[in-house]
Amino acid sequence: MDLTAVLVLLVIFGSIYGIIQLFVRRKERMALIEKGVDASKLNYFKKQTTASSLKYGLLLIGIAVGLLLGDVLSVTTELQQEVAYFSMVFIFGGLALVIFHFIDKKKREEEGD
Repeated sequence: MDLTAVLVLLVIFGSIYGIIQLFVRRKERMALIEKGVDASKLNYFKKQTTASSLKYGLLLIGIAVGLLLGDVLSVTTELQQEVAYFSMVFIFGGLALVIFHFIDKKKREEEGD
């Protein structure tokens, strides 16, 4: 399949989704204004916290470790190179996100107490 056709379809469906999303947001805001509620409480774009920096940092470290171990795995075993790289990147990237979840959960519990 041609890559151009895929990109054109992605742009078309992305545009349709964006337009629908804008109309839904407008309806939500109008309903809140009619009820007398402050519409500024709808914050669609939340500020990134330091926790997001930790998450992306851990994810990138996990991907790097996955790439390194994928190379080791492809050299030392009969496993195909693509399989070794993708499996290790997904395993260690996912592991990094799980570690972040537990770190963030512990941090939130300490702030709550």
